[in-house]
Amino acid sequence: MPLYDLDLAALEAYLPDLHEPPDFDAFWADTLSQARTHDLALTLTPVDSGLSLVDVFDVEFAGFGGHPIKAWLTRPAACGAVGLLPAVVEYNGYGGGRGLPHEHLAWAVAGYVHLFMDTRGQGSRWGAGGDTTDPVGAGPSTGGFMTRGLLDPADHYFRRVFTDAVRAIEAVRAAPGVDPARVAVTGGSQGGGIALAAAGLVPDLLGAMPDVPFLCHFRRAVEMSDREPYTEITTYLSVHRDHVASVFRTLSYLDAVSFARRASAPALFSVGLMDPISPPSTVFAAYNHYGSLVGGVDKAIQVYEFNEHEGGASHQFARQLKWLAALAEDAGASPAPCPWHIGVPQLAVPDSLRRSGVDSADVIGTGTLAKN
Repeated sequence: MPLYDLDLAALEAYLPDLHEPPDFDAFWADTLSQARTHDLALTLTPVDSGLSLVDVFDVEFAGFGGHPIKAWLTRPAACGAVGLLPAVVEYNGYGGGRGLPHEHLAWAVAGYVHLFMDTRGQGSRWGAGGDTTDPVGAGPSTGGFMTRGLLDPADHYFRRVFTDAVRAIEAVRAAPGVDPARVAVTGGSQGGGIALAAAGLVPDLLGAMPDVPFLCHFRRAVEMSDREPYTEITTYLSVHRDHVASVFRTLSYLDAVSFARRASAPALFSVGLMDPISPPSTVFAAYNHYGSLVGGVDKAIQVYEFNEHEGGASHQFARQLKWLAALAEDAGASPAPCPWHIGVPQLAVPDSLRRSGVDSADVIGTGTLAKN
């Protein structure tokens, strides 16, 4: 895919008007208040996964409407002796499910408690499957999830998913061994958009790490992208020609850019400049607006000039590890070493590098862009 969106200088300055509904905050306050009338009903069932260095739990908690939501929780084995650990809540890409626990080891191996949320109704397009149903449906829709409940924000599928995402944070904070003050959110594509929604709805997160986020700046994305999932909306509107105003009114309550404006946690974004699924300008709309309603926050974006929707992949994860470790240390303590690490010689790292989170060549602080 060639470069097709704005050039980098224009992307850095891109701050579109959002046409945000005046009752956006009230809508979401009411939504979360309704969800919290249901007991969290958190259960963590130990799983014999065959993994000796990681503890695995099959998690269930009450999400939107009290509906049961599944997740995997992984953590370093036998870490109770080292105190409370920071946690990472991760949200999945479009169409995937929670899969199998051995697919989600990296954060636990790095010393975090990791909760990987199953996305309701998804899990049958790729990966190893999902286990959470979506018992709600409303109105006509195309295939996929983008147009479910598209004529009313109260009925839309992503109202339920974003509520589940907030409840997942509440679930991990209630889990034994977790430091509730040090919980971060992450995800790629759809998961990046969900992470932005969570960051805008939960005011006291340690950090947010949205990679190539989807669900941003809907009107521009629908007009620019010729790929699924945005074409689900295009297809719907090609048939329901008189629904345009109603559709974009609904999506204005679900736009990750609006949530990004309200976020207060430090953030590390990524974007691929050749991404045909999450157009770069839609990602920069979220990044440039991020934290604007709270007076600005520390944020950075990693730009991958010649990548599509895969973005930085494992290279970005390596940056996330350093970045989040620095935040966790500043907030209390580093992710604790587990018993099998105790007594292993450690390399001495100068404080100036260790606390920076990333190598000096990769530092991409607020207002500064790094290319890869």
